[in-house]
Amino acid sequence: MSTYSNKQLNELLGQFSVPQIKYLIKPLTDGLINDTFLIYDGSTPLYILQRVNHLVFTDVEGLMNNIQQAFKYLEDNDYSKITLVSPKTGQSHYISPAGDHWRLMTFIDGSTAYNTTEDTRIAFEAGRIISKFNSLLQQADLNDYVDTIPRFHDITLRQDQFKSALKTAAPEKLEIAEKAIVFTNEVLEKLTALNLEELPVRVCHNDTKLNNILFSRETNKALCLIDLDTLMKGYFLYDFGDAVRTIANTAAEDEQDHNKIIFDKDLFEGFIDGLAVNSSFLTKPEIETLPWGAVLMPFLHGIRALTDYLNNNVYYKVAYENQNLDRSLSLYNFTQKALNHIDYMENVITQKLS
Repeated sequence: MSTYSNKQLNELLGQFSVPQIKYLIKPLTDGLINDTFLIYDGSTPLYILQRVNHLVFTDVEGLMNNIQQAFKYLEDNDYSKITLVSPKTGQSHYISPAGDHWRLMTFIDGSTAYNTTEDTRIAFEAGRIISKFNSLLQQADLNDYVDTIPRFHDITLRQDQFKSALKTAAPEKLEIAEKAIVFTNEVLEKLTALNLEELPVRVCHNDTKLNNILFSRETNKALCLIDLDTLMKGYFLYDFGDAVRTIANTAAEDEQDHNKIIFDKDLFEGFIDGLAVNSSFLTKPEIETLPWGAVLMPFLHGIRALTDYLNNNVYYKVAYENQNLDRSLSLYNFTQKALNHIDYMENVITQKLS
């Protein structure tokens, strides 16, 4: 995370339509892309301030347009509303003299997030809120949304980027990553054969890992989804698969002890039960393809982490040199476990969603 003083951040807040007082500001460190700060008035958290990484999200205007469009629909008795706070310029976000892009949003007091869970009630609530999110966005017009990261989940693009990285990577990195490289090539053969053409294109979150869901700290009821930077057109199996990889697995994304990486059937079934609450929008082809989403999404994250490792860590923030490789190996371990459970997932999904 970039370093900003409390004074600098308070001066930034002065560019937004909020009371001009001195705020207490604390950094949040979970995000891999943006810089995020929680803004307090005394002991009360009021806002989330973020510097959008415009080197990753090159179309910040389009990104903010997508979020503004989605917020029109993301409000319901079972879905908590988040509001963008306008800068004094009236734009969707503030661009500093240094060229940094900043946005301010309301914070839901009493909310919390989890990186992993062992609680089937949390898994259920995650499924319920993800299907609610997608159900609410059925009202959205696809033409109102731009692809802020074109081909974000395109397996062919990720394959091409991986092959390019192989050509330029340092020999020692290729040797260290040999196991991951072999697995990548094996799974690419399976996933590039997937036919997604029958699936409807929807407005999706595209990054529904568990810690992008807010829960009530008091009741553990899911409240809403956050981090909407990747909100754009896509297939529902993207949202499904990304959720499964962080809900059915209780290990951290870069867990080095692969004995801790599991495919927890109770958590998976809890998630599917929650999904079923708001799943009437899903088509038969979508339901039939969902198990492969649980293979595709951890693999896509894994190949991106591996590619970034081979490219000397230019995309994801890392705390140590081989962290992207550890992420990749962990994600690939879960990918294999999802492959091992394809038949099981098909049976559960057919019983609960058809």
